[in-house]
Amino acid sequence: MAGYKILQAEKQGIYVLKFIGEIRLNLCSTLDNLVESITQDPQFKTVVIDLTETEIIDSTTLGLLAKIAMAAQKQSHFLPTLISTNPDITRIITSMGFDKIFIIVREPASRIEELEEIPVLRASEQQVRDKVLDAHKVLMGLNNRNREEFKNLVRALECEEPG
Repeated sequence: MAGYKILQAEKQGIYVLKFIGEIRLNLCSTLDNLVESITQDPQFKTVVIDLTETEIIDSTTLGLLAKIAMAAQKQSHFLPTLISTNPDITRIITSMGFDKIFIIVREPASRIEELEEIPVLRASEQQVRDKVLDAHKVLMGLNNRNREEFKNLVRALECEEPG
């Protein structure tokens, strides 16, 4: 499958997000905007993230998912759920420490209705750089392995001159 899609549904403060295809850096502004709108919803309780049709997911996206997980825990004390049937994706999210901030389900959801596609936002190079930096700082905060894994990238991004 070429391309990507993000689908969303919400009912009574429970959000469902479904990622289809290659979820990479080019979606960071869209995802960051989505995370902000969800976490600012006063009715927000938790989120279910369906990765069953995700082919590729990058570390920036993982950082944004960690950000929404921490917001869910802070706001409602519910652990969000992550659904992953792809062993490679499950291995990546587990190695990042997501088993501490998500309930990880390895079977597909039986029925997800009323999902709407999220329009992709355009972003400047600086906006993308800022979102990449923020997402990786979130990942670094999850565990020592991530801190070591991403410290050079974060240092390099922090030293880069804007523009």
